[in-house]
Amino acid sequence: MPAPSTARLYADHLATLQARAATALERAGFDHLVIPSGTQHFQVFDDRDYPYAVNPQFKGWVPLTRNPGSWLVITPGHRPRLIYLQPRDYWHVVPEAPSGYWVEHFDIVVIRKPEEAQQHLPRNAAKCAILGESQSALGHYGAYRPNNPQTVVDHLDYHRAFKTPYEIAMLRAANRRAVRAHAAAERAFRAGASEFGIHLAYCQAAGQDANELPYGNIVALNEHAAVLHYTELGRRAPDPLRSFLIDAGAAHAGYAADITRTYAADTGSEFQAMIDAVERAQRAMCDQVRAGADYRQLHLDAHLALAGVLRDFGVLRISPEEALETGVSAVFFPHGLGHGIGLQVHDVAGFAATETGGTIPKPTGHPYLRLTRSLAPGMVVTIEPGVYFIDMLLEDLRDAGKGDAVDWDRIAAFRPYGGIRIEDDMVCTDDAPENLTRDAWAELDAA
Repeated sequence: MPAPSTARLYADHLATLQARAATALERAGFDHLVIPSGTQHFQVFDDRDYPYAVNPQFKGWVPLTRNPGSWLVITPGHRPRLIYLQPRDYWHVVPEAPSGYWVEHFDIVVIRKPEEAQQHLPRNAAKCAILGESQSALGHYGAYRPNNPQTVVDHLDYHRAFKTPYEIAMLRAANRRAVRAHAAAERAFRAGASEFGIHLAYCQAAGQDANELPYGNIVALNEHAAVLHYTELGRRAPDPLRSFLIDAGAAHAGYAADITRTYAADTGSEFQAMIDAVERAQRAMCDQVRAGADYRQLHLDAHLALAGVLRDFGVLRISPEEALETGVSAVFFPHGLGHGIGLQVHDVAGFAATETGGTIPKPTGHPYLRLTRSLAPGMVVTIEPGVYFIDMLLEDLRDAGKGDAVDWDRIAAFRPYGGIRIEDDMVCTDDAPENLTRDAWAELDAA
């Protein structure tokens, strides 16, 4: 049986969004859901605008990511309305008329000036749940000012964790684009390019510039891989060239991919062997993305697995269990195992207890975990374990009197490589998980 078309998937996706919106509005006592796409912001004391970022609540309904000044109106029982700003402007490229698989589902009104949107919004702003940033306020005295009612936001965000088949298809496409770019980045690294050169090769292969990517590329050579969010992009390649960590994604129809890989310049080195060991552990972690699994436990299990790798390579002198209990494992793995992903790289409601609010706490001693929910079919999460040799954390370990837990000579041997992180995007299903990232890589290798 052929796969459903994008148009069919989108129609079902829209029906799901309308049902969620209707429930949220009824519970909160509103008649309409109103969503501005967002506005452009100008730098203070300057006439340059910041890169525009679309309201995630907006792009979940329509695959429009470069259309500031537009609005959506969702009223239960009625066709949704898109108020589409298409200005008369000879200074900039004007957005094309709406087209594609989604337009037939909307009543579309084209406006030429942002303020004209008010003519097509519901008459009584007080009956509207308006989701967006405060700068999107419109009308006399800002009558249509986003109010972001918590009841509505809690309900919509909680259910956004459960991706529709359409959304998963968009995430597959984003992974395909990102994997193609990752392959180009590795080729650039092997050819001796600088961090900046690798970044440019990545953007070229992805077909997206830095402002179109879902987040700033992390392109780290040698010791720079020990900086978790390294974004400096050095203009010269170090000599010698030892290692390469790249954490970079791509976007498709408003949905994000988030992928990390680590490479050794010498594929016969001990560092390459450590990369291979972390990858084996990461693959086992990916297989744990199963319905009913508590993501907090997956995170703690990851600490044990990575501590095992460090012990096998002579870095740790204590057992994995003791390393986790005493906090030593967090010196080498200081971030969370992963997070939800979708319309945003770090998707919303990672700690949501229920659709009506509340939070699920993080495990004690693990402040940077971004997801504490139990997994269920439709959830899409990242699995990104890492092992790093970070000077500041190693100094803290020594100062805390725990220096005997590690072999400092082994740390000195691995420190010039910075660290290792490997990350895939995973779909939780009713059965075995779907690995969007490795499936995309398999497609590329088979092409």
